[in-house]
Formats: sequence, structure tokens, C-alpha cells
Amino acid sequence: MIIPADFTNSKVLELLQYHAAEAAYNTAPGSAHALDLSGLTAPDVSVWTLWDGDDLVGVGGLKTLSPTEGEIKAMHVVASRRGAGLGGRILAHIVAESRARGLKRLNLETGAWPFFAPAWALYRRHGFVECGLFGDYLPDPNSLFFTLALVDAYVFSLSPPEGRG
Repeated sequence: MIIPADFTNSKVLELLQYHAAEAAYNTAPGSAHALDLSGLTAPDVSVWTLWDGDDLVGVGGLKTLSPTEGEIKAMHVVASRRGAGLGGRILAHIVAESRARGLKRLNLETGAWPFFAPAWALYRRHGFVECGLFGDYLPDPNSLFFTLALVDAYVFSLSPPEGRG
């Protein structure tokens, strides 16, 4: 079940702290961009948690960058549950919520180190492509940037309108 994060729940707080610490440990000093608790509770950020019964198994967030763009933040699945499609469930929820809010583009920053390769694969499987800088990010060889256009594709017909030919 995916629900809004309850920041008074110790399980949620522990997972978010672990996520930030793991990101910092697995990238160069100054290159980890995980939001701390004050950033995740800001008015322009929404965070959801994924539960399996009483077990918190994942988290993901959406930061509004503008009326048309958002950024994925705090994507994390507990290590013991990785590879079971849970990251895809959280990601699909964030994409659906972004579309419901009328966003046209969804961006994300992740680490460029091999530790983050499973995340790159997840994002690519869901249609994200590498892109350049966005938002307030500065060039950093330890970061990779991805984007997903949320605009529905138009269907074009090669057939002439009825009655013409």
C-alpha cells in the first residue's frame, strides 16, 4: 500500500535518515543531493511510503520545481526487498501523481557511481532518458540527470479524412 509519509512515524524517519546516509556514503563529498527532513517536509515536496503490512519497504518523493516541472526525490527501497518491482511501483505512483498535478516534465538527479546502476536501469525501464542540468544543480561529474516528458503523445493518422482520397 502506498500512502503519504507520516513524519511522526519512527520507521519512516529511520528509513529517510538511512537513505540520506547511504547516498552520502556512496558518492563523493559534496555530491549527495538527498534532501534532509526539513527539505522533505517543505510545502513544495510530497513524500509517499510503500508498506507491506506493517513493514515499511520503500519511499519516494516529488518536489515541484515549477507549475510544469517536478523532480523525484528520496527514492529508496529497503535492500532486502530490492529486485521485487517495488521501486517501479513507487516510481509509477510518482509519475501518476505528477500527471494528475498537470506537470509536463519529471526530472531526477542520481549518483554517477556504479552503486547507482540499478537506479539507472529502473529509470530507463520507465522511459526516463539522460538529460542535462535542471533546477539549481551545478555541473558535477558525480551526478547523472534524467528526465521524462509527461505530455501524452499525439496520434497522427496517415489516412485522408473520410470522404477524401
